[in-house]
Amino acid sequence: MRKKAFLSDRLKIAIIAFDGIIPFHLSVPCLVFGGNARDPVVSAFEVVVCTTDKTPLRTTAGFMIDAPFDLAALDSADLVIMPSWHDDCREAPPALLEALQRAHRRGARVVGLCVGAFPLAQAGLLDGKTATTHWECVDTMAKRYPKVKVDPDVLYVDEGDVLTSAGVAAGIDCCLHLLRQISGPDAANRRAKRLLVAPHRQGGQAQFIERPLPVTSSDGRLSQVLEWVTAHMEQVHTIESLAKRAAMSRRNFTRHFRDATGTSFKQWILSQRLVHAQHLLESSAASIEVVAQQAGFGTGLSMRQHFQSSFRLSPSAYRKQFRSNSKPRVAPD
Repeated sequence: MRKKAFLSDRLKIAIIAFDGIIPFHLSVPCLVFGGNARDPVVSAFEVVVCTTDKTPLRTTAGFMIDAPFDLAALDSADLVIMPSWHDDCREAPPALLEALQRAHRRGARVVGLCVGAFPLAQAGLLDGKTATTHWECVDTMAKRYPKVKVDPDVLYVDEGDVLTSAGVAAGIDCCLHLLRQISGPDAANRRAKRLLVAPHRQGGQAQFIERPLPVTSSDGRLSQVLEWVTAHMEQVHTIESLAKRAAMSRRNFTRHFRDATGTSFKQWILSQRLVHAQHLLESSAASIEVVAQQAGFGTGLSMRQHFQSSFRLSPSAYRKQFRSNSKPRVAPD
């Protein structure tokens, strides 16, 4: 007999497992939101793993998992997470689709990590919305679900009521993003530190797609230059000036840069400036204009435009959402 889920008043999180799941996928949301009940980062959550399949569940690693809760757990969950799905992106069973739809109608936020976005799309929860999934499956999703705007270049997409992420490690990014929203940046940063991962990464899937990183004598020079840039974000940086610092030609620098980062210099420097601005907004009371200058945007207007384009938030809205409650009030935009 399946147990009754959710016995406390903490925020309720239901994670859906299935027969044949990859254990790492299931572990991602469990690591971010679950763990030691005495840990202050996770003490606000009650996490259960549920399934529509018969237990114990087989895993791709050869061991079994006992999921003691059925899909009825979704009916009282605040957050529902589909941590993955079958690699062949097969259609989900009606019981799972109906449970996802009920949870969504009731107001629960629904998350599809990696190919876990496919059941959400099949349930119609992504119609008219932007979504992402593992880069190997983006074409399949776009063809199968034409009402979904599939973005192949991002690590995750937050549409408010539904969230989707790219493959594997991007699920950690998405869950940390949720933790930041729910519990604040301090909690997310502590959890990221415990997991030995970045609190939030910039960039998209392109930087991870089957691109071998060459090991040459020039790579050391390039790494030193990029470290110097991140320590001097307030300055103006161009390919020409950095190629000179690396003792490379412009053409050689551009080639090595793209091989090493998987993106253009323009996109990389913008991402670094955004990361630096996020940190300053979270950790200081500096005005928007000062943050813009220290991050290298030059003006508050320029930073606002890039924030709106990248995060769909103004810098002041970002600060309000993510800065610690202990931080002093700051001047508005």
